[in-house]
Amino acid sequence: MKITLEDVKQNEEVKQLILAAKQQLDALGYTEHGDRHLSIVSQRAGEILRTLGYDEDRIRLAEIAGYMHDLGNSINRIDHAHTGAIIAGNILKDMGMDIKERTEIMMAIGNHDESSGTAVSDISAAIILADKSDAHRSRVCKTNISLFDKHDRVNYAVTDAKLRIDKEDKKIVLDLTIDTKMCPVLDYFEIFMDRTMMSKYAAKYLGLWFEVIINDTNLL
Repeated sequence: MKITLEDVKQNEEVKQLILAAKQQLDALGYTEHGDRHLSIVSQRAGEILRTLGYDEDRIRLAEIAGYMHDLGNSINRIDHAHTGAIIAGNILKDMGMDIKERTEIMMAIGNHDESSGTAVSDISAAIILADKSDAHRSRVCKTNISLFDKHDRVNYAVTDAKLRIDKEDKKIVLDLTIDTKMCPVLDYFEIFMDRTMMSKYAAKYLGLWFEVIINDTNLL
């Protein structure tokens, strides 16, 4: 049975787990990990594989994995990639997805966090690139700037973020606009260097070169 992204979005367990994850991360002071972030990661992951010419089933699985990748935050931020993979696998099993497709999604979710994962498949590489490229001020949940930590400040400084895939030149470009009055460009790399290197390896897995452009300057 082919489970679609829309099937997953309408699943009541998924909806409740997303709400629980949001509640926990809000309490911990994290940036937004709710429907906005999940939808962006899902869309970008699918678009990466679509642009590179992958078939519709791989694209469908990437979109589902992207939408479900942060469900583990409903349990704990620590090891959320691993617990999330198991949660997603159980939900998809109950929905009727076959073991081969479930395994692909679990593998991608289980490897999306920079503390323990790496690109191990086309789907996991797409999830990593989509997830790590979502830096933007709309992710900052705090309304009082005086309470911002460094992560809040860096995300808030990003006023525009585009992920562009150039199939012809075999490269993927993260193009950011950063308000340097909010934070210097070097702060972005201080916070996101591990994610940047993970993205670079994920791009390499897909046969692409990864570049970062900040304020029209190529920095990587």
